[in-house]
Amino acid sequence: MEPREKLQQNRSISQREKTQRIVAVVAFVVYAGVIVGANWMIGHIGTPIPGAHVLPVGFGLMAPSGVYLAGAAFVARDVLQRVAGPRVGIAAIVIGALISATVSSAHLAFASGATFLLSESCDFLVYTPLQKRNFPLAVVVSGLIADLVDSTVFLTLAGIPLALALEGQLVGKLWVMLAGGLVAAWLRRYEIFSKPSQRLGRVEFA
Repeated sequence: MEPREKLQQNRSISQREKTQRIVAVVAFVVYAGVIVGANWMIGHIGTPIPGAHVLPVGFGLMAPSGVYLAGAAFVARDVLQRVAGPRVGIAAIVIGALISATVSSAHLAFASGATFLLSESCDFLVYTPLQKRNFPLAVVVSGLIADLVDSTVFLTLAGIPLALALEGQLVGKLWVMLAGGLVAAWLRRYEIFSKPSQRLGRVEFA
């Protein structure tokens, strides 16, 4: 390869890595933001029920009011892992669980943190191999599986009757997962999202 061509290639790689870092930071900020927002909403927005607030999600169903933002956390973490690699994805799960437990009300802290850690881990285990074949499908399928785990475990630990809120939780997050699949399909057009990053922790959040 000619020196000039090699220089251009190195510049291209450098620009790509810079873009990856920026996207990773944005995805992480969104990820952390929706965790905080979901926990705040469940305690403040909607119709109050014992231990939470609920909002309509369609079909006459209600769900804890953080349902939409909670579902968006799965999508944001998937996008973060797509550009930053699996180690960053795992680190985000641990950080997210700590944030979730910290910002929750006292009686929901354990339920929120433990459920987040479990459901995001399920999302990671399903999403990681599937994204190699189909990025949008991986976002939807992993999110739906994690949604089922998240909804069932959280409502149980929080003491919210499953009969009252489980169907609403599943329907509310279904809308988010479908929207996430559309977002992933759109992002896939860009080079940095065309294939999963295998970088193991080299993306810096600074």
